[in-house]
Amino acid sequence: MKKVVLIILFLAILIPLGWTLFYKYEGGVPGVNVALPSLYLKKSYEMSIEVDDRGTGLRKVVVSIMQKGNEKVLLEKEYAPSSVLSFFSDKRVNEDSFIIPVESRKYGMSDGEAIIRVMVSDYSWREWNSGNIFYEERKVVIDTKPPQINVLSRQHNIERGGSGLVIYRLFEENVESGVMVGDTFFPGHSGMFENKDVYAAFFALNHTQGPGSQIFVTARDLAGNTAKRGFHHYIRDKNFKNDTLNISDRFLEFKMPDFDLDEIEDTLVGSQNPLLKKFLYINGELRNKNVTTVLNVPKNTVGKLLWKGKFGRLPGSATRSSWADRRVYKYKGKEIDRAVHLGIDLASTANAKVGAANGGRVIMAEDEGIFGKTVIIDHGFGLASLYSHLNEIIVNKGDELAKGDIIGTTGLTGLAGGDHLHFSMIVHSVFVNPVEWWDAAWIKNNVISKIESVKSSLIK
Repeated sequence: MKKVVLIILFLAILIPLGWTLFYKYEGGVPGVNVALPSLYLKKSYEMSIEVDDRGTGLRKVVVSIMQKGNEKVLLEKEYAPSSVLSFFSDKRVNEDSFIIPVESRKYGMSDGEAIIRVMVSDYSWREWNSGNIFYEERKVVIDTKPPQINVLSRQHNIERGGSGLVIYRLFEENVESGVMVGDTFFPGHSGMFENKDVYAAFFALNHTQGPGSQIFVTARDLAGNTAKRGFHHYIRDKNFKNDTLNISDRFLEFKMPDFDLDEIEDTLVGSQNPLLKKFLYINGELRNKNVTTVLNVPKNTVGKLLWKGKFGRLPGSATRSSWADRRVYKYKGKEIDRAVHLGIDLASTANAKVGAANGGRVIMAEDEGIFGKTVIIDHGFGLASLYSHLNEIIVNKGDELAKGDIIGTTGLTGLAGGDHLHFSMIVHSVFVNPVEWWDAAWIKNNVISKIESVKSSLIK
């Protein structure tokens, strides 16, 4: 009996002791997740860290930043020690998380590389009771200086609805730059000159922007530092025509069946004039949707001039509608809608062959709502030409074209009431007046001369 009692006492001591030693000498390193929002320390920089230890629990967390011997502790937290039987208690801390602001300017640190250090330990008895330790160093870059911008082009004359070109130089890499016109950003691109630090940006005023519009070059580096640089410019005002379009029942009966509005069609059933109501939906909501789609296409551009000389127009054509006409739509003498026509309608013979206005590559060739069968050609640096209401498209997305290459034939697809070509020019995301791009003198004075002048100055 004594022997049995001794064995029981021995096991009662040995098993807990063995379990305690096994538990306290666990070798699992604390889990740590460090999230740095960027390699570059921005002005409002915050790093996040999540720590956990499912074994003996967290002992200490230390986060610091160091540069050239100057170390600043950003976070230091110690946790209460756990007891020998802490595995069976709820007193130990197994996880924690922090949001840590990093304000390098306040620490007396200069621009350049720095190191963020993270150390997390637990309450394991390993390493002479130092515990299991997680240690990691992350390289970061302190950058507090905004990018430098030097505007190289000199004369910038632009009119309401017109285009412009500015050429400038940057002095660091990986900088997002371009021109701000009001709230619209026109990205700049390298590639026009041998010097990769020289950028060119085509920009534009839309039909609502005239004298007084704010225009400047802007640049933002990876650290979030921004710079703005104004440049001399002169804005000419321009008036646009008013036009009245009478919508007849014959037109509605002819065109409305071309548009399948899916479930929208069900809402028109039973209305007093379903065809007119359908037209108003197409001329309003669908138009806005299609315009947004079309103006997103020129983002697919290259930093290379793919065109040369003035842009061509449909041969032998007559102008049927001017650019930026203020259109009033009337039905039976009553105004029913308004819109702005942001292209030029050119009419020739039915199914006339349509050539590319200049060299470029096809970035869209498909049917697009009110525009009908449409082709968009990228001419480089965000400049694009649009051809719509085509009866036939004979090119494909990705095709490279020379000036005059046939892309299709005129037609009356989309919301066209008669056979014609709707021609538009686009600068990045803004429709601009095509008349400028048909004018060799305008191109020479506002584009070519600037490029040649900057090239000459870079050689000196």
